[in-house]
Amino acid sequence: MAQPAQKQAKAGERVFLFSSESVNEGHPDKVCDQVSDAVLDACLKEDPKSKVACETATKDNMVMIAGEITTQAKLDYEKIVRGAVAKIGYDSYVDDLSSVDSKGLSDKTCEVLVRINKQSPDIAGGVHVGKDEMDVGAGDQGIMFGYASDETEDCMPLTHSMATRLGKTLTDVRKSGELWWLRPDGKTQVTIEYKQKADGSVEPQKIHTVVISTQHAEPSKATRKKEVAGYTGPDATAPSMKEMNDLIVEKVVKRTLSEIKLKNGQPALTLFGDHTHLHINPSGKFIIGGPQGDAGLTGRKIIIDTYGGWGAHGGGAFSGKDPTKVDRSAAYICRQMAKSIVKSGLSKRALVQLSYAIGVAKPLSLFVETYGTECGNLTADDITNVVKIAFDCRPGAIATSLALREPKYQETAAYCHFGRAPYTKDGIKFFEWENHKDLSKYAGMTSEQVGSELKASNFLTKWVD
Repeated sequence: MAQPAQKQAKAGERVFLFSSESVNEGHPDKVCDQVSDAVLDACLKEDPKSKVACETATKDNMVMIAGEITTQAKLDYEKIVRGAVAKIGYDSYVDDLSSVDSKGLSDKTCEVLVRINKQSPDIAGGVHVGKDEMDVGAGDQGIMFGYASDETEDCMPLTHSMATRLGKTLTDVRKSGELWWLRPDGKTQVTIEYKQKADGSVEPQKIHTVVISTQHAEPSKATRKKEVAGYTGPDATAPSMKEMNDLIVEKVVKRTLSEIKLKNGQPALTLFGDHTHLHINPSGKFIIGGPQGDAGLTGRKIIIDTYGGWGAHGGGAFSGKDPTKVDRSAAYICRQMAKSIVKSGLSKRALVQLSYAIGVAKPLSLFVETYGTECGNLTADDITNVVKIAFDCRPGAIATSLALREPKYQETAAYCHFGRAPYTKDGIKFFEWENHKDLSKYAGMTSEQVGSELKASNFLTKWVD
């Protein structure tokens, strides 16, 4: 049966809504991620070969760390925990749910519990003991993914980039004092209308919905001197709930969108307008927050840490894990591989999967999905071969190429591990996996030429056949 003309004209194209969410650094689960990575950083600062698996739990005015750590570093765990909590901004706790003064956790008075043991000798013997750097095996089995899309300048999905950065802006205006009445806990969610084109690529059409729920001081009553620890300037009273919400739209939503660049070079603010549905603190007031409002655990925000529901996820969390844990290190290089494919013009979208077995250095499998967006003459199989030529995904090689034995992980533990601008500070390379490799020389090749390049390479030293 012949298709209707309208359906034929739009074959391969569709318009759809997609949503991603994020949370602020003061969300209880994110508090735990940051504490776990603060412990990891403290270990790596003194002993780069530390083996760390640190989990954190928090409820009310208590933070507990537990796990397996083998390190030469001498650590004051309580000091590390309190420092991480203070950096987030949790400085008051009142054991009363009717209190408007409690932020939900106090760096000074919180109970700190420590249950840390050494790494199992069974695991150590199978993974790294007696092995050269490039022969170190994966710390566990598992599957990991990386994703990239050409819809934004940094190759991140716009829904997730926007949700993440809204949360970061909420924190920035709180800490700067511009919106001093904000408190650390908060969540964001963004829905965007996309067009999927016939070639498989996706393009944001408009921002459909923005949701922000943020913890705040008592409207119309809280005073700045009482709310902000150490503040000695002129006093002020918190605005009304409506004024708070209006300020969040102007100082957070619009400001954030003006800073996100689309692939056409325009700011994401061009997709925002009267058509955008806004839900700012839709439940009403949000004064009780942090661990007093909800318990927190390390590793419960794995989609927020990655691509906001785009691509795929292997299920493994990142925070509190040293580079031999491929849940983390392999996910980082999967992102670099996917971003390199897209930035080099080999395809417009890319999803890369790796898999490992405990104690085995070479990945067991490599999969590249391009969603039909390959550019030029290359197929998805050709692009997979390009990845084999250009990358080494053995755990030791990943740790070396991405400089993963440096103390830099607490910075990654909030506001997504990906789509962050890479930089170097005090000789430490942050977000090195966001520096893509230039693979553009392969863009003009044929399948036969890529095959010849693969045969001439040393890929069998890095990959299984």
